[in-house]
Amino acid sequence: MPADVDHFATPRMAAGALFVDDRDRILLVHKSYSNGWDIPGGYVDIGESPAAACRRELREELGLDREPQRLLVVDWAPNDGEGDKVLWLFDCGTLGDDEQRIILDDSELDRWEWVLMSEIDDYVIPRLSRRLTHAHSAYVHGSPVYLEQGRPPVQ
Repeated sequence: MPADVDHFATPRMAAGALFVDDRDRILLVHKSYSNGWDIPGGYVDIGESPAAACRRELREELGLDREPQRLLVVDWAPNDGEGDKVLWLFDCGTLGDDEQRIILDDSELDRWEWVLMSEIDDYVIPRLSRRLTHAHSAYVHGSPVYLEQGRPPVQ
């Protein structure tokens, strides 16, 4: 019996990169078009894997060619205006000397900053803060996590 495809979810997907330094800070970028802080990343194109999208977005936004090393978070994050969204967050290693090579895409970003995890709430919206807190924990403990709107689902 054929499936009724009208009931299948068709979520938007986005992929982002988590960079952590040795002082327990994460890299945030400031989006010039929305006046808000976020992690580097963006939407996944049709036919593109989330890891490939993350790598592409890093090249476009920061001028860095970095291969995602491991998955940290998958977050189902529906949005009233955009429908279902699935957000993939990857560990992209340490920046080291690459930090000096960052070239921002000035059509989207106007600055970047290292932010202490203890101060993340001062920079980003609550749902993103929850996602980044769980991603940082996954980074430290080595275990990826599934979230719904930035929280683990109720068991």
